[in-house]
Amino acid sequence: MNTSKIPPMKDIQNQIDHRRIDIRKVGVKTVSYPITLRDKAKKEQNTIATLNMYVNLPHRFKGTHMSRFIEILNEFHGKIDIRNFHGILEKMKERLDAEASHVEMEFPYFFTSDGADGSLALRQCMVTMLGSLAETSDIQFKLMLPIILPRLAQTGGNLPRLAGHWGRVEVTVRFKGFIWIEDLLSHIEKGIEAEVAALAPGDHKALSVEALVTRIGESLSSLPEVARYSILVENLGAGYSTFATLKST
Repeated sequence: MNTSKIPPMKDIQNQIDHRRIDIRKVGVKTVSYPITLRDKAKKEQNTIATLNMYVNLPHRFKGTHMSRFIEILNEFHGKIDIRNFHGILEKMKERLDAEASHVEMEFPYFFTSDGADGSLALRQCMVTMLGSLAETSDIQFKLMLPIILPRLAQTGGNLPRLAGHWGRVEVTVRFKGFIWIEDLLSHIEKGIEAEVAALAPGDHKALSVEALVTRIGESLSSLPEVARYSILVENLGAGYSTFATLKST
């Protein structure tokens, strides 16, 4: 086979496009990727993330090489956390010569939590890191945590039972300083525990979404690292659910 006549591959990204049509978003979606997170207690935690990575391209470029998104991700493998998430956005914007870069990364995070009986339980929450970089950067953390009420007291000859899955809390936070994910989760749980403790023993029916979202907001407001937050608390009922939201001012 004579390879001398095969023309070189074109660099599509650097070709000029004269149609002047802006491509608002181009990238890769639902990429499953192993990441190593920094863990306050164990130093590191391995998990699997699902990523969406995309950029806003100006009209002067005809396209982009999708493989470059994965190349950038590989460069940060084992070093992904709150502190260097901004670096991923910078690399994407620079290497793809884009007007803006965006990353959405969702992953399960495991942490230990004090149980109602004083024991330590392994808990899981879903964490989403949302980042955008244009002229300035905007990085948010979203945590989704199930609300599990503590064990009800034993009555008569019946065995103790669990109050079970009451609902969920979703917290979105913008930071002004570094904070461990565990510390953020701990403050969310402290708000939940404080509201449950204020109820009469076993009176979980009196727990309201309004009171709970307020209590969690008070707990987050005490963190100097938190710039802004929004909270959604949802109680999952039979056939319908109730919810309340709160945003910091």
